[in-house]
Amino acid sequence: MQYVSLEEAMQKIQSGHRIYLQGMSSTPHHLMDGIAVRGRELENINLYHLHLEGPTPWIHPDLAKRVHDISLFVGANLRDAVNDGRASYVPLFLSEVPWFLTQPQFRPHVVLLNVSPPDRHGYVSLGPTLEATLAAISQADLVIAQINQHVPRALGDALIPLSSIDFAVKWDEPLSATTSKPADPLTDKIGNHAANLIPDRATLQLGIGQIPDAVLRQLRDHKDLGVHSEMISDGVRMLSERGVITGAYKETDPGKIVATFAMGSQDLFKFIDDNPEVSIRSVDYTNNTSVIRRNPRMISVNSAIEVDLTGQVVAESIGAHIMSGVGGQMDFVRGASLAQEGKSIIALPSRTAKGVSRIVPTVHSGAGVTTTRNHVQYVITEYGIAELHGKTLEERARQLIQVAHPEDREALMQEAKKLFPAF
Repeated sequence: MQYVSLEEAMQKIQSGHRIYLQGMSSTPHHLMDGIAVRGRELENINLYHLHLEGPTPWIHPDLAKRVHDISLFVGANLRDAVNDGRASYVPLFLSEVPWFLTQPQFRPHVVLLNVSPPDRHGYVSLGPTLEATLAAISQADLVIAQINQHVPRALGDALIPLSSIDFAVKWDEPLSATTSKPADPLTDKIGNHAANLIPDRATLQLGIGQIPDAVLRQLRDHKDLGVHSEMISDGVRMLSERGVITGAYKETDPGKIVATFAMGSQDLFKFIDDNPEVSIRSVDYTNNTSVIRRNPRMISVNSAIEVDLTGQVVAESIGAHIMSGVGGQMDFVRGASLAQEGKSIIALPSRTAKGVSRIVPTVHSGAGVTTTRNHVQYVITEYGIAELHGKTLEERARQLIQVAHPEDREALMQEAKKLFPAF
């Protein structure tokens, strides 16, 4: 590994290169600023990444014909660019991203990282974000790292030798932190319904956002929970510190909190730092259905934008307007549903903030079905639990109408009569 300036590191990038960016909380902002400058001198640069935090300076009219952003999961900072054609989106199961990066036509030439300073053994840590980064490193011709003292020394698969890095730029900046929204009565009701489906000694996967946080708040009196998830948040940290999460009854990685990335406060990053109870693993392990299903009482909790009356779940778009990505929802829905005493839960408010029903007769035109109706077991709103597994289309519609907002139920009933002759 050779230490260089940002400008020297960026000179290694050439026209035609495919670049993979480490993302989420570990987004390497200093290196990305360098890409925005270097991109003005190059052509046909493709940037691949999952969700990124913070500014995206390469999304600029001057770089439109030079740097092409390709999101494998769309964050709020790139939503407009994707939907107006200045960037692109690839729908892909999160578990398949490492495989994707091994394909010759997508193999990255360059990987940009945000890592901890080296320890006395010559290893750096990828910190709270691993996802597909190891696969990218294994395929790349060139690895450039931002050496950052704010990156926690995460364990598991996150430790890599200095020999994996070709060029390093010293740059200290706090990791991108996120703040949970405060509790509110609506999401607490949803969280309480979900908690009633979660037994002691269960192993949990929860997605990102206000509803998963609400579920975690309702689990404070549970016992011996485990975590095998694609992500962890401050809610997991607090349950661990309270002694609720022990992992004692997990089949895989007993005693350990397993995830492929963490998003939350600086306290969460401190919790991860050199903590042997937290194992940051590659996403083709965390999201591998055959691994997930080995844990008895595996419970997945994910959210959605809308659910139709047959149980189809849309979680990545409003119609054709892309909001996020496929992510790992299906990986965990399938894994949890196949586990002994496992359950997969889709939890969402009955209405949007504008008062539009999220239980809909049919999915909106152009929307992508993230989780098929064949896989959905439970749908929860603030009005209760709809149990869909093994039910007819008519029974599913009745269950879902009962958890819709009361003011929307009559209209949904009329639509159900049109859709299902036996309703």
